[in-house]
Amino acid sequence: MQVFIEVMPQDAFFERFDAVIQSPKRIVLACHVNPDGDAIGSVLAMSEFLKRKGHETKMVVANDFPDFLHWMPGSQDFLIFEKDGEACKEAIAESEVIIMLDFNNLARSGILHNEIGKTRCPRVLIDHHRDADLSQFYCAYSDSCVSSASEIVTEIILHYGKSHFTESIATNLLVGMMTDTGSFAHSLYHSRTFELCGLLVERSIPYNLIHQLVYDTMSENRLRLLGYSISSRLEVLEDYSTAIIALNKSDLEQFDYHTGDTEGVVNFPLSMKKIRMSVLVTERQDQIRLSFRSKSDFSVHELAQKHFKGGGHTNAAGGTLNCSFDEAVKQLKAVLPEYQELLNKKE
Repeated sequence: MQVFIEVMPQDAFFERFDAVIQSPKRIVLACHVNPDGDAIGSVLAMSEFLKRKGHETKMVVANDFPDFLHWMPGSQDFLIFEKDGEACKEAIAESEVIIMLDFNNLARSGILHNEIGKTRCPRVLIDHHRDADLSQFYCAYSDSCVSSASEIVTEIILHYGKSHFTESIATNLLVGMMTDTGSFAHSLYHSRTFELCGLLVERSIPYNLIHQLVYDTMSENRLRLLGYSISSRLEVLEDYSTAIIALNKSDLEQFDYHTGDTEGVVNFPLSMKKIRMSVLVTERQDQIRLSFRSKSDFSVHELAQKHFKGGGHTNAAGGTLNCSFDEAVKQLKAVLPEYQELLNKKE
């Protein structure tokens, strides 16, 4: 059995990272497939920081990100494989360093997996997910007890001085930290997160505007999909303190689904006092995706990792299944008895 080492000492990380960035290089920054605010924010911030250090950077991602993140400073410079695969391949092939942000397993990079796997240049990991295999990286800042990859990037940039926080860097990092914590509702492990947010707020665009640009720009169809999800597709399983929202292709097509339209839907059932775990099941073209959220110390990471080829954090995780939609819902319900006692544990 392979043993995963999760944390490289910070002094060891910075010693090696300093060696990476001491002279100009061609650096590719990559994030996971179906990127969220933390993935995009951390890549954008690190890319700008490195450019200001004299490096040539390229940002690559497998597929496009939600419309409500397209306003983020620098986001137009992303190379998206599903739109321009050749440019992504060229950037990766010519890279002298690859930095992986917000994921620690190449499989999570989607179609970029094979291209990154072909390279022999040093790889740097910046991530906050569990079970990191650090043996494949030249250096790694991997810590699952932080809110987000954006929080780690904030610490890295701060190591080189507050003057490096431009308005755009601070704004992108705040988006990452805000979205990966559900507007600071979960994944908060220590007060340091808020200390760093305070530093960023002083240098970013107004925080209320950031929140508005992310959360108050819904299309009519997206809002109607949210209403439909709760009114017609919410199933409450009281014996397991669990709520499931299951959306098939027909449901999504009915509301002209676009990437990101189901963002946040999984959080709403947790507003019920009797619910300890919420699961969103969505049918996509090639697989079934599951998003898990929980309250208190119930670990959806362990559930997703054991049964759904996924993982994440204690209170927020994801997984996938390659089966029919109905079979996926059936499999989800079949594992609940295993966790009944934990789900119903008194606080």
